[in-house]
Amino acid sequence: MRLSTKGRYAVMAMVDLARHGADGPVALADIALRQEISLPYLEQLFAKLRRGGLVRSVRGPGGGYLMARPCGTVRISDIIFAVDEPIQATRCEKHSPLGCHSDKSRCLTHDLWEELGNQIHMYLSSVTVEDVVNRRVLGSSHLFPSGPGVTVAAE
Repeated sequence: MRLSTKGRYAVMAMVDLARHGADGPVALADIALRQEISLPYLEQLFAKLRRGGLVRSVRGPGGGYLMARPCGTVRISDIIFAVDEPIQATRCEKHSPLGCHSDKSRCLTHDLWEELGNQIHMYLSSVTVEDVVNRRVLGSSHLFPSGPGVTVAAE
């Protein structure tokens, strides 16, 4: 399963906004430059984020966007849902008794993929924008030693 560009870019932009918005509104052009995301694409995403109540806009000189809520209360799943990004690992329609096979039956691995989708949703609901800004999310890069002079012995 892969999260689409829309969801990933929305999360990247919101983390950038949280990180740089403490002193006032942040221009989308600045986020676009820092995150290497096209400005027109960001404008579309921020329209959805605004409708979702996650950001608010400030018009005029020095305008831009601000977080609508404290970043410690904005979950990553909130952002993904605000930009209409489904978190689904099955081919079947969510919450439908019908399966994805031509005879409308479910495949043998349906429950496996459905539970994976549930686990992803639970994880993304447990992480806030503040967690990401403050680097409280442990990624796999922290599991392996790296840097000059570090060697990993083969077993």
